[in-house]
Amino acid sequence: MGYDRAITVFSPEGRLYQVEYATEAVRHGPLAVGVKAKDGVVLVGEKRSPHPMADLDSLKKILLIDDHVGTAIAGLHADARKLIDQARVQSQINRLSYDEPISIPSLVVNICDTKQMHTQYGGVRPYGVSLLVAGVDDHGPQLYTTDPSGSFWGWKAAAIGKEADIVRDLFAEEYKDTLNLDGALELAIKGLLKVTDKADVPPAEKAKTLEIGKIDTKNKAFKTLDQKEVKAVLEDRLAA
Repeated sequence: MGYDRAITVFSPEGRLYQVEYATEAVRHGPLAVGVKAKDGVVLVGEKRSPHPMADLDSLKKILLIDDHVGTAIAGLHADARKLIDQARVQSQINRLSYDEPISIPSLVVNICDTKQMHTQYGGVRPYGVSLLVAGVDDHGPQLYTTDPSGSFWGWKAAAIGKEADIVRDLFAEEYKDTLNLDGALELAIKGLLKVTDKADVPPAEKAKTLEIGKIDTKNKAFKTLDQKEVKAVLEDRLAA
């Protein structure tokens, strides 16, 4: 009945349809998962080619925000790029102002403040992307999700994107608070491959469609694995 024509109009049920449409864009995006361990955090994301001729190496699913924090994307990459650029600037402002890395909750709140503003003003639309934000700060390993509405939650293990509910159910069954970083990586890959795996795909080919990022509490440096390292992880998993 036209309640979705503008972001500022509530339906009689109190719903903002434009926000729900943005959330639906996230649900159709390639899957990304994150698992927090006692000594770090792992992110794993699926890359999906928009066309057979597209170069998958040019697509980035996991990106660095600051030395101690990275993010995985589900939804519209153009929207994610804008939010990540803003997050990078905010991280550097914090370093210049306070001479210390930004805390993960502060960074997430800043991102979500921007998302929320785009749900209450005319002439804009909500950001059609969710972010998994993972890092290590003074409070240890941190894992958060941000929604198009501007809401955020901290997680022990989380999934965003297509069929994320199935992966979250797996995490609820198999997650343990005693997981180390290697165990978290194994669980994250298991969760992602549960809904994306195709039979008889060799590790070398599978590595082209996966990205892995991780950070530990010792070095506090977020690292994205290259394709050879991802292939080695998948081969070790098959050999185990």
